[in-house]
Amino acid sequence: MDFETCYSKADAILMEGAVAERIKHEFNIELNEKTALAGLIYTEKGRSALTSIYTEYLHIAEKHHLPFIVTTPTRRANHIRVKEAGYDEKIIYENAAFLQTLQKNAGTTMFTGGLMGCKGDAYTASEALAAEDAYEFHTWQASLFRDAGVDFLYAGIMPALPEAEGMAKAMEHTDLPYIISFMIRKDGKLIDGTTISDAVQKIDASTERKPVCYMANCIHPVILQQALSHPFNCTRFVKERFHGIQANTSALSPEELNNSPELITSDGASLADEMMNLAKYVHIKIFGGCCGTDASHMEEIAKRITAC
Repeated sequence: MDFETCYSKADAILMEGAVAERIKHEFNIELNEKTALAGLIYTEKGRSALTSIYTEYLHIAEKHHLPFIVTTPTRRANHIRVKEAGYDEKIIYENAAFLQTLQKNAGTTMFTGGLMGCKGDAYTASEALAAEDAYEFHTWQASLFRDAGVDFLYAGIMPALPEAEGMAKAMEHTDLPYIISFMIRKDGKLIDGTTISDAVQKIDASTERKPVCYMANCIHPVILQQALSHPFNCTRFVKERFHGIQANTSALSPEELNNSPELITSDGASLADEMMNLAKYVHIKIFGGCCGTDASHMEEIAKRITAC
């Protein structure tokens, strides 16, 4: 079964929870300022930490008999940052291969996604690219993921419509299924001021092979529900196409979270309850975690999914 078939048939899919924050706070590993997590596979300590975290999330999916999707830790590994950090294109292949090894031994249906991100700061939309420039910029990484044999592509925390549109075109030309996930404020808009509904409508209209679905990550479920409840987002485009979240445990704004020196979190049961409330409001199919989450949060979310 391929990823698109699983997505269309499954009632719910579990996605990984936080990785970067856990690497820093639990394993005391400093991230590369250029490529963040992507280079961890080259050190014994980093590879061990990644294995521990991803395996925890996989075991939760196995325990609850849920399909599981996981993305490579490569959001910052674009061609400029990879070169500046002293790596080459092998870093994309090897991150994909790392997760594909876990996938081969998984006790549940599992798919590996190639994670991509905006060129600049996702929390401020600085250096956001125009659509044409974004297509050229992101084609390098998308093509490498295709050659690495990933199951799907994933655009994480995209703050601006033009760059998300250009990235979508780069992704569709790989012939791989792909997901676009936005950075969203409680006012119902992306960081650049585009409404969720307009962003979905524009990207769908500008691509022949449309995204599998749209999501948001790095956002609390209560905030996402507020964002989706604005009248300008109560449209068929959102209802029919917006189906996933990688949730924060904190309801702080993107800027507050990005600049916080401490890990801000809440208990797993509370987050899981709020995720289920969101799922009653909009058809959430992909349930994942972002800032502040760990295995305890994903376990509670998985419990709620299987109890429905």
